[in-house]
Amino acid sequence: MTNVVRVGLLGLGTVGTGVVSIIQRHQEELQHQVGCPVEVRKVLVRNKNKARNIELAKEIVTEDIEEILSNPEIDVVIEVMGGMEQTKEHIARALQAKKHVVTANKDLLAVHGAELLKIAAENGCDLFYEASVAGGIPILRSLSDGLSADRITKMMGIVNGTTNYILTKMSQEGSSYEDVLKQAQELGFAEADPTSDVEGLDAARKMAILASLGFSTEVSFDDVTVRGISAVTEADLHYCEQLGYTMKLIGLAQRDDNRIEVSVQPTLLPTEHPLASVHNEYNAVYVYGEAVGETMFYGPGAGSLPTATAVVSDLVTVMRNMRLGVTGHSVLVPLHEKVLKEANEIEAKHFLRLRVLDKAGTFSTITSLFAEFEVSFEKLLQLPVEGEEVAEVIIITHKTSEENYEKLYQRLTALDVVESVESSYRVEGGN
Repeated sequence: MTNVVRVGLLGLGTVGTGVVSIIQRHQEELQHQVGCPVEVRKVLVRNKNKARNIELAKEIVTEDIEEILSNPEIDVVIEVMGGMEQTKEHIARALQAKKHVVTANKDLLAVHGAELLKIAAENGCDLFYEASVAGGIPILRSLSDGLSADRITKMMGIVNGTTNYILTKMSQEGSSYEDVLKQAQELGFAEADPTSDVEGLDAARKMAILASLGFSTEVSFDDVTVRGISAVTEADLHYCEQLGYTMKLIGLAQRDDNRIEVSVQPTLLPTEHPLASVHNEYNAVYVYGEAVGETMFYGPGAGSLPTATAVVSDLVTVMRNMRLGVTGHSVLVPLHEKVLKEANEIEAKHFLRLRVLDKAGTFSTITSLFAEFEVSFEKLLQLPVEGEEVAEVIIITHKTSEENYEKLYQRLTALDVVESVESSYRVEGGN
């Protein structure tokens, strides 16, 4: 039986520092839970001489990856340095050397997760990645353990704190996207290059991981329909509020008869929906199961200690498995073949904002086109634009197929009475 678990840590940035801090400060609790101590034996960094706000013996810090991957004394490799191809190689080598791996790397898992899980299974190793999806929220463990007896039919949630912060401030303060983004960058909520966050790429990678685990299939980043928030305006949010909705960047994974859809896009939610009250940098995931019904997981989606807590929780699971001699049995082979829905199988309601000519016959022309595609109105606002011979028409549709809606949208843009289609968003929830 293992008397001590020795860890090699790849990366000593924000999350890596948090991991070391938790292991150092919570040693008594960790020993109590798994029956043996855990030691950080080696830490890989780019620059050994860089000043850091964590105390580590000089001999522990290294710039040489071989001191971890080729070290027979290292039992578990924790990867928190990010990156893709080189990091994939490091993790694959660690698993092939019979070292267990814990990672927070959502980009890597969304693209190469199935391959790495296969390598882990072949070598009798554990590969855990709880921190890759929602920081401190234990959503993956809840799906694989707590809800393992149920059949998950839908997961939807806010899985990117940066975009949620931006949309919260735009809605509450009436500020422009550009002004709030700049504020978020100054506060450290957004990167200097915010593309991955604001264009939905970060959330899409997380949804690919969630869908793969929740639906027991292999969903990749390329399977996710993605749209970001950079085109959202103050006017859009104002009209959403008038109609009783709140806008969030929502990741959605839905399964119907083993045919799935996965998307990330700005989405309107009724103001009474639980996700509508998730503000600022917080994350939340709503899970629908056939047996349990509806559950929601809420908490901080990023940050040093919340994310590090998820990493160390995975480490505790590895340590327990090592002590029990059951490592390598947690890797689940996908049960279902991936079958993505076609456009005619995806149904949703939509928000549509038009600028139209303010004259007799305009509304009749528009309603006739909607009737042609069998799309009906759930809610409607028509407001004249002061000083212009145009009006704004805001519509919430009833459910229709994506195929029908796309055809309707294209025809609307070509109508003589429609000056412009200002915006269009998906709507979730409500009757």
